[in-house]
Amino acid sequence: MSDSGFGTSTLALALAGSAVTILSTSLGALPALAARDISRRSKDVLMGFSAGVMLAATAFSLVVPAIELGEQRYQSRFTGALMVGASMLLGGLFLHLCNRFIPHEHFIKGQEGNAQAANLKRIWLFVLAIALHNFPEGLAVGTGVGSRSMTIAAPILVGIGLQDIPEGFVVALALMGVAYSRKQAVLVALYTGLVEGAAALVGFFATSFASGILPWALAFAGGSMLYVVSDEMIPESHRQEYAKEATAGLMVGFVLMMFLDVTLS
Repeated sequence: MSDSGFGTSTLALALAGSAVTILSTSLGALPALAARDISRRSKDVLMGFSAGVMLAATAFSLVVPAIELGEQRYQSRFTGALMVGASMLLGGLFLHLCNRFIPHEHFIKGQEGNAQAANLKRIWLFVLAIALHNFPEGLAVGTGVGSRSMTIAAPILVGIGLQDIPEGFVVALALMGVAYSRKQAVLVALYTGLVEGAAALVGFFATSFASGILPWALAFAGGSMLYVVSDEMIPESHRQEYAKEATAGLMVGFVLMMFLDVTLS
């Protein structure tokens, strides 16, 4: 399963995958220090773009390799696809339960989770919401890198890193739009980037020390990402009158990620 392009140490691989997620989110937030604001249309387009990248990463970078690995493991395409489907549903269920029981607050939908939300400062509710959103992305990166296959890891690293940049920018601007300072907005983006980096380490070590779970880990990460796209990103980007623009952004993001997956693989 190893490619010659991944001849570095285990620790270096783990740190590299984690650093991509942390730096991309933080890098995207930095322009918010100088920006006044961007239009709702632009925010929806950027959110749609991120959703498109995540959808394509789910399909081409996570689910398809998981099915191929599952088929090799069971010598049956039917069984491999069945197990991958079950793992995807578990990933979605995991995110559903996190959304239900972990207190957090979205910029538009408002508070979700259990009653403990009332005991937390509002900014930490936003941090938890964004962290829940970013966790599957970090998990996908870590799982991809943990495969030690450049064919699997490279598209995920590039794609998630790419979509984290506009996402970090939009998050920082959204926080500024609800009366938080520029410094607080950038710090929140940094905190959530750290969560994503930690998730990457979780995915990496899980697949490194138990390589047999790789196809199921890829599918689990894919199901988690699919849940986030459907439950949060697409609805958020379609709540205003710019749904068509958001859809255009989604399609561009999807095609770009598909192109990156094909060429980098």
